[in-house]
Amino acid sequence: MSDLNSVQAIIENGKVVNANSNTSSSKSTTPAGYDKDSFMQILVAQMKYQDPMEPTSNTEYISQYATFTQVEQLSNMANAMSMSRASEMVGKTVVISQTNSETGKTTEVQGVVDFVTYSGNKAYLNVNGTNYSADDVTQVLSDDYTNAIKSAEDFQKSIDKLPNLELITDEAHGETIDAMYEYYMNYMDDKAKGMMDNSYVTSLLQYVNRIDDIRGDDKRTLTETT
Repeated sequence: MSDLNSVQAIIENGKVVNANSNTSSSKSTTPAGYDKDSFMQILVAQMKYQDPMEPTSNTEYISQYATFTQVEQLSNMANAMSMSRASEMVGKTVVISQTNSETGKTTEVQGVVDFVTYSGNKAYLNVNGTNYSADDVTQVLSDDYTNAIKSAEDFQKSIDKLPNLELITDEAHGETIDAMYEYYMNYMDDKAKGMMDNSYVTSLLQYVNRIDDIRGDDKRTLTETT
């Protein structure tokens, strides 16, 4: 009778009359739906405990086996699609979210997928030398998006390296600030500009105008002229 308990099914006269346990503890542990192994266990149990006086017909067994085959095919198809999606993430930047079952705290890991491994019909992504379940991926970032983030971050770091405004001189910093202005106006794409912190955009303009004041030139703006 252990086979029946493992799939929470009751067989009477060779028929499944209940596929769920009536006890509260079983309700909390029994997963919703059945996989192909559970379906096969029920079918075997039905054959084993059928009423010998009224055996189940071959037609019914054939029908049930056909259903089992459909369940297996759907399961295999779902696994194949999941693995295919995982393989498409190689080389992509992903965000992985994991929740600690004990503390309830969720942590995020972001990085590029180096390769994918498969084990037990599950796909695992290797990010920064660590394997993560593909099921934990919450975001897949495009190359344009990650490049824009990198461009904005690098530009902001360049601004951070400049000294305070009162220490700026044309001889020491003029060419650098001119190059930064030229890059922002003519080479940085709109996506990267949109990812910059507004305080850095303000700082850039202040540095540019400081050089303009030193040179006695008209103050430049960050508005594109048409």
